[in-house]
Amino acid sequence: MEMILGIVLLLTAVVAANVVHLVYPKIPLSIYQIIAGIFLASLPTEATNFTMHPELFMMVVIAPLMFNDGQNQSFRYLSSNIKSILSMTVGLALVTVLITGSFLHWLQPETFSLALAFMLAAIVTPTDAVAVKSITTNMKVPKNVNGALEYESLFNDASGIVLLDLALETYRSGQFSLGHGIWIFVYAFFGGIIFGAVLGSLLISLRISLMRKHVDIGSIVIPINVMTPIVVYWLAEELHLSGILAVVAAGVIHSILYDRMRLTSTKVQMSTTTIWNIISDALNGLVFVLLGVMLPQVLGRTSWQNLGAIVALAFAIYIITTLLRFLWVRFKFVNIQSTNLNRDSLLMALGGIHGTITLALAFSLPVLINNHQFAFRNSMILIAAIVILISIAVGAIGYPIILPPKSKSYSKSEFQKELIKTVQYAINELRTSEKYSPEKAAVIDQLSSQMTQYHEFNRNVYSQLMGKAHQIELATLDRLNEEGRISDKEAKFLVNFVTRSIFRVNKHSFLELWVILWHRLKWRFIRYRHLKKGSRYNVGPKYQLTKEQRTETAEILEIINREIDKYLHSIETPQNANEVAMVRRTYFQRKRFFLHDISMDTDLITSLFIEAFQLEHSYVQMQLADDQFSQELANALNEQISTDELVYTQSLESSRR
Repeated sequence: MEMILGIVLLLTAVVAANVVHLVYPKIPLSIYQIIAGIFLASLPTEATNFTMHPELFMMVVIAPLMFNDGQNQSFRYLSSNIKSILSMTVGLALVTVLITGSFLHWLQPETFSLALAFMLAAIVTPTDAVAVKSITTNMKVPKNVNGALEYESLFNDASGIVLLDLALETYRSGQFSLGHGIWIFVYAFFGGIIFGAVLGSLLISLRISLMRKHVDIGSIVIPINVMTPIVVYWLAEELHLSGILAVVAAGVIHSILYDRMRLTSTKVQMSTTTIWNIISDALNGLVFVLLGVMLPQVLGRTSWQNLGAIVALAFAIYIITTLLRFLWVRFKFVNIQSTNLNRDSLLMALGGIHGTITLALAFSLPVLINNHQFAFRNSMILIAAIVILISIAVGAIGYPIILPPKSKSYSKSEFQKELIKTVQYAINELRTSEKYSPEKAAVIDQLSSQMTQYHEFNRNVYSQLMGKAHQIELATLDRLNEEGRISDKEAKFLVNFVTRSIFRVNKHSFLELWVILWHRLKWRFIRYRHLKKGSRYNVGPKYQLTKEQRTETAEILEIINREIDKYLHSIETPQNANEVAMVRRTYFQRKRFFLHDISMDTDLITSLFIEAFQLEHSYVQMQLADDQFSQELANALNEQISTDELVYTQSLESSRR
């Protein structure tokens, strides 16, 4: 039970940090998540006393993250920049471990043997592109720098893991063989890539075979895709290969599949992307929250006398690794195709932010080595944690100073305003074309819901619109009765129905109350006149309608709705679009009450939806051609329309089942 409560608390902390970041996004999300973890650790419950299981953590948390990063990459970019990628992920990683480890051994030879120093250096070698993105979300990062940082973090994790295993094995045995070390590195590094690529190809062949034989197999291929990194990592580790590189390679192979099937399996791709976005965000947040939870525990096992030395050592390690990154790029040991070498070298140096893998490697250190307590484990975990915090803090301060803020050619409010206008255009065009029908009303109701999510609801405006709509409704019933198109019985029933609806609205003007009273008195008098003549006149609350009567009532309501719709159309603006949509929805839902057992033409609904979305796209193109807004805003609107089109299509398909 405590384990379940602990997981719930961790996820709650992740969500809370995300909410705070939405409110105040100037501070990196990872910082909020670490702070949330610290608060979580202070709760008076044993559920937050987590025990880190490194193997499980790597397989369940890190492997899916790396696989998702791999399947979001471009194989074409990888193949064309293989030299630069190897330079950063192998060359720079090896140099960083050798120089940093040698410095630690020179600085404190009694504390750090070469094996122990290389162990710590390997832990702080991997970088985290997700942490960089959380800092640079609103900044213009040069494409060449952004690409180099992303692909470096994708592959240098494996270098750190392999080098850590070599250093740990040397520390255990007390011996190091250069030839054996090189063989282990090559076997684990390149063997992991080959194994992951082969296994990924086999899984892709399975998915393609299933998709050729069956149309709708999302419930099969999506779980296969989600389970792929766990299976690939486990099998690779069993063969003593790099599990991380294996899942990255499998992910890159999957990216090729998505490029080839971009339009042939849209529904599956959309669902897969959405699921992986949720998993990735949750797992990344989980790592930093765990860091915040573990910090008080690690600090509690460290004496104050040693804390100052540990912090100073962490700063020294960060300075050395950052300087090495700067020099590696500045002296062109890697070609990142820079037009401003000094700036890009500094950006690459600050981009060496540490995160998930560094934390995982630190906690993967064994508690016992050769049946003896590993005394340096707690200190190395704390040093790694402080290096992570320093790298995030320096990046959060340095990047805004160097990089200009990212600016769009439109604001959020402008996007919302133009989207409302776009939907209004489609609704107006649908309303004026062909005859009014239940199917068209259903489509207009669904389209109106697009506007409600971007506009704050004003209760007073809604009440005023409903009051005017009720007046139009009652006046229309009187007119239809006078013209002989509806009987007194039908009019009485509908008036009672309308007046009850009016009283559900909280506020009523004096005129509305007078109209209600007048119609109630009028139809009570008509009822009395019928009873006096001896005719049966039963239209009380228990009045039951047959299917034919429901259809007739629905036809009357259609006439009323048409009159109300004309009024709403005449006064609709982007400012009251939400309230107008809610009034339309109220009347549409009331009509559906009378038509609940009468089926609508789903094919007509589908064609109307397609027509509506085409109208929205056409409106965007017309506004763009008239220079009413920018290409960037047009792209954003078209993307939103396409997403809504897919969602509505899927909902229609589900309703047919």
